[in-house]
Amino acid sequence: MDGVRIDLISQDRFVMLSAHEKAALVLSIVRSGTIVILENGLTPEEQAELIEMTMSEIMPGEFSGIEIETYPAPSKVRGKGVFSRLLGQDNPPRLTVIGPANQIKTIRKDPDMISAWVSSQIE
Repeated sequence: MDGVRIDLISQDRFVMLSAHEKAALVLSIVRSGTIVILENGLTPEEQAELIEMTMSEIMPGEFSGIEIETYPAPSKVRGKGVFSRLLGQDNPPRLTVIGPANQIKTIRKDPDMISAWVSSQIE
């Protein structure tokens, strides 16, 4: 079947996984050419783990890496700034879209919408 596969993963599937386990799961799905949308997103630490793992697996002609976009969660308190973040009072991200770098390109990211171009053929 031709087309693009998209897996929508609920927060319940990720709740008991470590950052390393989350990154490994996402990377294994994306390596198969599937786009992943995470309901609850990834924390900055989890994103760093995913990027680190991805960089170690990039192989020219085989795997070109990932494209990742995350919506930050809206602040519960208006005007929340640097001091709140330094004290660890950040809200978790609310949505993350991850796909193979050779198939997904972010066109535009607005506060409420991510627009992306997705190719069904590997470039």
